[in-house]
Amino acid sequence: MFWQEDVQKEFFSVPETVVDVSFHIDCRTLPVDHAYALSAAIRRALPWFGDEPGDGLHLIHVADSGNGWERPSHAFALLHLSRRTRLVLRLARDRVENARALSGQTLDVAGNTMVVGEAKVVPLSPVATLYARYIVVPAGQDEEQFIADAVQQMRAMGVQFKRVLAGKPHYFDTPGGPIHVRSLMVADLSPPDAVTLQERGLGPHRSLGCGLFIAHKSINKVNTE
Repeated sequence: MFWQEDVQKEFFSVPETVVDVSFHIDCRTLPVDHAYALSAAIRRALPWFGDEPGDGLHLIHVADSGNGWERPSHAFALLHLSRRTRLVLRLARDRVENARALSGQTLDVAGNTMVVGEAKVVPLSPVATLYARYIVVPAGQDEEQFIADAVQQMRAMGVQFKRVLAGKPHYFDTPGGPIHVRSLMVADLSPPDAVTLQERGLGPHRSLGCGLFIAHKSINKVNTE
């Protein structure tokens, strides 16, 4: 008889230098393009938010927004939120206690009321496939150059990967003018590299929801979408 056990993979403990802070919310609707309005509302409640480049806001998506991969075409249309919808901030661990001051506050987001409830700290995920819904790009940049720039930035971090997939371009409206963005999927990451990419992100405007990577189950599912 020949019997060979599977090689035991090295255990990886996710550091909590950077975490997500997930808040229960009571909010019925938000405009599709709520990046600036929501960020501004949070900053009114937490004046320090956005002072550090790593202070991040995960924009809110619901089932009818294409799982976040394609933004609905009508920016002023309303998203109808469920009770399971959460408001999530990505922050350095030492900012978490300050962020808890958001609990109990009522935010005005472009005329929509959001009551913020209790907070829960969620560690970053060491999964092999990540995507960012919104990465800032120069207006008019084509997909090939976008991918080349993203690959260069990730390699500069020392992050190793095997597959990269770009999404369609779109933009956010802000008082300072439109911010042009694309989505990006990165696959076949090691656990340490996956955490590094979430901690570091890509590009500016984290407090407006840009440059933040989140876990995704499979790159194949995105291809079908």
